Amino acid sequence: MKENYRFEVDFGEQILRCSVCGFCQAACPIYGLTRRPALNARGKMLLLQEILNGQMALDQDLVETLFQCTGCASCEVNCPSGVEVPEILRHVRQEMVDRGTCHPAFTGMNDVLRTAANIYAESQPPDYMEKRKVNQRAEHVYFAGCVGAYREEKATEATLDLLDCLKVGYTLIDEVCCTGILEDVGYTLHSSKAGTIIDRVKATGAKALITGCPYCYRTFKNKAQFRGLAESGIEVIHISQFFMARDFGVTTDQVVTYHDPCDLGRHGGIYEEPRTTIKKIAENFIEMEHHHAQSLCCGAGGGVRGGYPSNSIGMARRRLAEAEAIGADVVLTECNSCLHNLSNAKLRRQKMKVFTTPQFIGHLLEEKA
Repeated sequence: MKENYRFEVDFGEQILRCSVCGFCQAACPIYGLTRRPALNARGKMLLLQEILNGQMALDQDLVETLFQCTGCASCEVNCPSGVEVPEILRHVRQEMVDRGTCHPAFTGMNDVLRTAANIYAESQPPDYMEKRKVNQRAEHVYFAGCVGAYREEKATEATLDLLDCLKVGYTLIDEVCCTGILEDVGYTLHSSKAGTIIDRVKATGAKALITGCPYCYRTFKNKAQFRGLAESGIEVIHISQFFMARDFGVTTDQVVTYHDPCDLGRHGGIYEEPRTTIKKIAENFIEMEHHHAQSLCCGAGGGVRGGYPSNSIGMARRRLAEAEAIGADVVLTECNSCLHNLSNAKLRRQKMKVFTTPQFIGHLLEEKA
């Protein structure tokens, strides 16, 4: 008997619109790694068509297929039929979760954020907060995000050091997770945490909220739960936009390349701002084979790093292979999650170094001093 699914109302026409052309397959990072047709967008749309036709059930047997997607949007960018695959999968996953079907890693993620302030359930504030303004009046608030605060603290501290060097008036706040990632894995963004962030930012009197996390950036900019920021006249800025107009007075002759984070590039439309800064400091800047909207995903997104870590690392190694192929000494990115995944994936024989752009500028400033 054919079941009725909520996602069919909004996305049924799009799912049927998939022409099985294979353009998504050529761009899909998980397919590029595994060569499994069921894991790319075309395979997923064919499965959903069978589900809507009553030939298959939306059950636990499909978790590995329908939850194994980074949400990078490469498929959507390359789809001639205009199928919004990441948005479709978000709604499908939500319906699966509502039916009691989910990957245990993502169930655990939701459970953690019910009670903890951050995705890692860390109870102590990061060390870089000790010597800086916190919850005070300032023109800007800097928001690191969970990965920047608890897994890539050095990168965050380097960004804060640059803000200090430029004498930017900013404060930190006691952060809680934006919880945007939960929507990618079938759950809902926590309105209570969104309210906490809005209230703490507003209490500082800041006119701008700067973040180093592309996912936080797109969540703050686009999610209804955060519209209170715009309604209060608070501008949301990614750190690459903020630093673009600055000149740090340092250069390098190393071969430098740039990895576009999916959340910043395809989802956020920010491509040239990071490159503007990088080209000021690196005369030997070279693009990898895939860049801008065609950039390869690092494999960290959509919960894949937590649910399917070996495939996540495998995707990161595919990306690093492109950097190695052009002889890059330095790989820069503007996302702490990308930094974390690429750094963990780097092989011992690969001599290139991976930094965020602010982190690399900090190293150049130290060398100059």
